[in-house]
Amino acid sequence: MTDQRFEFAPASNGDFGSPRSASAKPTKSPARDTGWPRRYASRLFYSDAAVIAVTFACYTLFALDEISQPVSWPGPVELPYWALLIFVAFVWLIGLDVIDTRDRHIVGHGITEYQRLVNATLAVFAFLIALAFFLQMDVARSLFALALPLGLAGLLASRWIWRQWLRRYQRKGNYVYRAVVLGEPAKVAHIIRQIQQAPDSGFLIVGAVITEPQKTGELAGVRVVGDLKSATRAVEAVGADMMIVSSADALDPKAMRRIGWEMADRDVDWVVAPALTDVAGPRIHARPVAGLPLVHVDFPKLEGYKRVAKRAFDVIGSSLLILVFSPILLATAIAIRVDGPGPIFYHQTRIGRRGREFGMIKFRSMVANADDQLASLLDVQGTTDQPLFKVTNDPRITKVGRFIRRHSIDELPQLFNVFLGEMSLVGPRPQRAAEVALYDDDAHRRLLVKPGMSGLWQVSGRSKLSWDDAIRLDLYYVENWSFTQDIQILFRTIKAVIAPGETAH
Repeated sequence: MTDQRFEFAPASNGDFGSPRSASAKPTKSPARDTGWPRRYASRLFYSDAAVIAVTFACYTLFALDEISQPVSWPGPVELPYWALLIFVAFVWLIGLDVIDTRDRHIVGHGITEYQRLVNATLAVFAFLIALAFFLQMDVARSLFALALPLGLAGLLASRWIWRQWLRRYQRKGNYVYRAVVLGEPAKVAHIIRQIQQAPDSGFLIVGAVITEPQKTGELAGVRVVGDLKSATRAVEAVGADMMIVSSADALDPKAMRRIGWEMADRDVDWVVAPALTDVAGPRIHARPVAGLPLVHVDFPKLEGYKRVAKRAFDVIGSSLLILVFSPILLATAIAIRVDGPGPIFYHQTRIGRRGREFGMIKFRSMVANADDQLASLLDVQGTTDQPLFKVTNDPRITKVGRFIRRHSIDELPQLFNVFLGEMSLVGPRPQRAAEVALYDDDAHRRLLVKPGMSGLWQVSGRSKLSWDDAIRLDLYYVENWSFTQDIQILFRTIKAVIAPGETAH
C-alpha cells in the first residue's frame, strides 16, 4: 500500500477541517496578523511616556521649593529646572528603547521584560549622575530619591497591566503567534505539549509538519498538515506566521536553509527549538562561530553576593510580615485554642537544603492525633508510594483548620522559620523524610536551595498539580533562579491567596 499524504483544509472558524485530497480546490487561508507585535510595542511606548510624565508631575509637587530655582552650574546660560526635567524624561525614554525593553521577543512573557526595565532605569540615572558630576551641576538629591523609585514602580505596574490586557485577548485567540511545528513526530509532539502547558506563552499551535509518514492525521492533539516537501504549502494553508523547527535527521543544513529562505520570502518567523527544556531566557546566549549559531547555556549559581542578597531579603521581608500579620497570628491562636483540645502550633520535621532536617512550624489545622491516621488514609486512597502525601477530602481537618487552610493562614508561622534561616520566602516546598526517600535522582536537585513558604508550583496550580508537574516546576526554579523571579512569585502568591483554594502543604 502506498503512503498517502494528506492536506488539511481549514474550517470556517479557523480550526482544521477534514482531510482533503491534494487535487481538491484549495480553501482560503485564515487571516494573518503579523503587525500586532509592532502595534503592541507602540502602545507600550506611549504608556511609558505617560508614566514618566506623571512621575515628574508628581515630583514637582513634592519638590516645589527645590525646582523653583534654576540649576546651579558653571554654564554660560541659566538652566531652568523644568528644562532639566524634560531632558531627564527624554533620556529615560531613549534608555528604555536602547536596552530593548519593548523588544517583541520579550514583551508580554517571562521576567526579562521587567529585568530590562530595572536595568534601563538604573543605567539612565547612573548616566545622569555622571553627567552632573562632570558638568558640575547642583542637582537636587530628591530627583534620584523620589523620581527614580516612583517612575520605576510606575513602569513596572503599567507593563504588568498591559500584560494582563494581552493575556485576556490571547485567551480569545487574538494577539498570538500562529505557529506550525516542524520535525520528527516525537520531538514535534514534545514541543506541542510543552507550549500547550503554558497557556500564557502567546503561541497558538495550528499545525504539525513531520519528517516521517504518519497514518493518523493528528499529533498531540494538533493536526498534521504536511511533510518536508509540502511544508511551505502547509504554512500557507493554515495561515501560520511562525514555524518552529526541531532537530531531525532528515533536516540537513541544506534543507534547513532552503525552508528558511521560503519562510523569509513569506514573512513567516523562523524559530529553531534546540533539544533543551526548562531553561530560562537569561541563561541562553547565542554565539555565532564559523557560521554556526551555537547556543551557550549558563549553569545557575546561587552563591556569593546572590546568596547574601536573598538572605537579606528573607530577613527583612519576614520581619516586616511578622509585624504586619501579628494581629492575625494572635487571633488565629485564640481561635484554635477555643475550637478544641490540642496544641496551637504544629511542629513537623521537614527536609531542607542539602538534606538537613529542621522543624517546620504551622498553625494546627487538624485533630491532635492526625499523623497517626495518615498511613491508613493513604493506604485506603492508594497513594502510599507517591511523594506527595496528600489525602483527598481529608477528614482530619478541623472547622477552624479548614478556614485557615483556605486562606493560607496556617502557613504564617513559617515566617519564623524564614527569619531563623531554615526556610526562604520563595523556594521548593519542604517535604517529609519519607517523601524525600521516594525521590529519583532528578528530584534530589530541588534540595540544592532552601525550601520556601511559596514556590513556583504553588502559584502555578497549587495542590492540584500532579507530582511530575510539581517536580518539573521546582527544578525549573532551581535551575533558573533569579531575584526578579522571586519577586514575581511573591506577587502571584498574593493573587493566589486573594482567590483562595486548597493550599499545598
